[in-house]
Amino acid sequence: MFKKLLNKKLLKNQKGLTLIELLAVIVILAIVAAIAIPAIGNIIDNSKFNAVKADGINVINAANIYYTDNPEAADDVQISTLITEKYLDAAGKIPTTSKVSKDVPRKLTATVPNVVGAYSVIFTAHSIDAINADIEKGSKIKSNYTIGTTKKTQ
Repeated sequence: MFKKLLNKKLLKNQKGLTLIELLAVIVILAIVAAIAIPAIGNIIDNSKFNAVKADGINVINAANIYYTDNPEAADDVQISTLITEKYLDAAGKIPTTSKVSKDVPRKLTATVPNVVGAYSVIFTAHSIDAINADIEKGSKIKSNYTIGTTKKTQ
């Protein structure tokens, strides 16, 4: 008799999750994951797109310094020249065959492939102001995108 009572007492003191509780936790985790994964993907796309825009601004700023040091330069400067002559450490994702105009304001002409998925970002003679005026989000890009397609409203 004493053994039966002892066994019942031991069974009552056992701690753990039932199968239903475990399934409920798994369902909750699945719901959280279904919400979080797309949001993380959007953040990554937006970051990649903004990084390319920042790379473009850095290249233009390096070209400004180059033309200040070399006022006799007659042609547009190629990104590879900026790197070779130490005006720019790295162009980021901007191809080194791209160019910045001699005219003020300086304008970048470049096509940056595979920024958001397989889509390219295109700079067609864009100044720093034009790049900054673009408000598109990387997560909204569904084809090749030319900077300046969307602009800030004032």
